[in-house]
Amino acid sequence: MGQMDVLVVGGGPAGMALAGSCARLGLATGLLDPSPDQPWTATYGMWSRELPADLPASVVAARTPGRAIALTEHQLGWDYAVMDVPALRAHLADRLTGVQIHTGRAVGSPQAGVVALSDGSHLRASVVVDAGGRARPLDPTPSGRTPASQTAYGLIVDEAAAAPLMDSAGALFMDWRTDHGETGWPTFLYAVPLGGGQVLLEETSLARRPGLPLPTLRRRLHARLAHHGVRPPADARSEKVSFRVDHPRHGGPGVLGFGAAAPLIHPATGFSLAASLQLAPQVAAALATHLSDGPEKALAVARNTVWPLDARVIHRFRRIGLEALLRMPPDEVPGFFERFFALPEPHRWTYLTARDDVRGTAAAMTCLFRQANGRLRGQLVSSAFLPAVKTNEVGT
Repeated sequence: MGQMDVLVVGGGPAGMALAGSCARLGLATGLLDPSPDQPWTATYGMWSRELPADLPASVVAARTPGRAIALTEHQLGWDYAVMDVPALRAHLADRLTGVQIHTGRAVGSPQAGVVALSDGSHLRASVVVDAGGRARPLDPTPSGRTPASQTAYGLIVDEAAAAPLMDSAGALFMDWRTDHGETGWPTFLYAVPLGGGQVLLEETSLARRPGLPLPTLRRRLHARLAHHGVRPPADARSEKVSFRVDHPRHGGPGVLGFGAAAPLIHPATGFSLAASLQLAPQVAAALATHLSDGPEKALAVARNTVWPLDARVIHRFRRIGLEALLRMPPDEVPGFFERFFALPEPHRWTYLTARDDVRGTAAAMTCLFRQANGRLRGQLVSSAFLPAVKTNEVGT
């Protein structure tokens, strides 16, 4: 085949959504992945109000009101939707009509429009997109510090087994209580229905530099569940999570970063699926409209679609919040989230979801600042100016 218009590297939800969107607009599109037919094993969710209008109802496995527990319990005011992951994958795959699927592992982009594969071959396209998730195979920018990562260990159990932790009040977005009985780095329980009578119970470290080890999370989860009388079966399926939450914006020359690789990951939640699905048709439209003006113009417009000025400003706000959290004494973290969840509902919604509402995000942060004590105010302000935390390891 001739040179492609667009080559998307990475066959996860973001990559598939963008490749399908490009092909539907008539662009000659390719999708490269080491294992394009491999099932997805992660749990994906988003707030119900973020669900794209064209996403079939069958892709949503469960919807439930969201709640959080910091020092006290809070109703978030909106529903949480958990995806039926095989159905989501099948839906996105069905929309790849016309997309040329390539099997291989990208190892770099030696020049604009060229992707080098591990077998020594090359693929060419007018515009190359890195949707390779946390690996970001087309971004050669070295990391100057230990990454801050979200890590989690979970078990999937029947609803009956999870009943002591789940009730009609809905999913537990965060439960910061120390029911695991340990001091040290704070972790929370994430407990959500998966549909089909199953529930995911997951001990999560929101962010740490470096990520909290999975054996620690496993130990805490089992202790927490025992505290509540939850006895998971010995053969319960587990879920292990580890991804970076402090990636800088994609720096690959001549490459568009998309999805988690952009990064579209919200450091306060770890979510990126909703943003990826919402942006995919917009990025595809930008490429389709401007490719006739040349690849450089199309790439520039697509980058600005992913990262308009407002989104870049909010990205900076969120990184300041992340560094403040990393500087916080562990025993003060639940109190911080108590203040956050006590904010008016519009402020919480804007901070957790909006990528383009600078005024609303600033208003939410200002409201939180006013409610904070002097110590927390100092942490929030200093994190805007001090170097990033090098490590959260004690004694290093």
